[in-house]
Amino acid sequence: MELIFAYTRKQAIEDGVLVDITDTAKEAGLRFPTAITATAWSEYVAVPDGVTGQDERGRLWDIAWMLRFAIAKQKLDGPEILFELLVKNEEIRPQQPVTLKAIIGPGDDPAPVITIMLAHED
Repeated sequence: MELIFAYTRKQAIEDGVLVDITDTAKEAGLRFPTAITATAWSEYVAVPDGVTGQDERGRLWDIAWMLRFAIAKQKLDGPEILFELLVKNEEIRPQQPVTLKAIIGPGDDPAPVITIMLAHED
């Protein structure tokens, strides 16, 4: 079958559809190149206006660390893993649990990569 169109992971990162978080992921103990969708970044890494005591670096660390913890804790029986963490997106409400999804599989070549996204994203 002839390939008509391909959209690579590299292109998705260049376009801002994915955000490369490999450095933070490696600090948290994840071995593979890691990216997060722009939607998940805007929901749970970017700090909403008016929310104090939060920064993007800390929120990103929490996501990477909780994914690493979930991988260590769960038996992976496929490429997908759901994991939960607490996120403070409103000043007057306490942190709320959110579920994210990570897919582990090949990237632009057969080498494994991790992509973190909202639970309903593909």
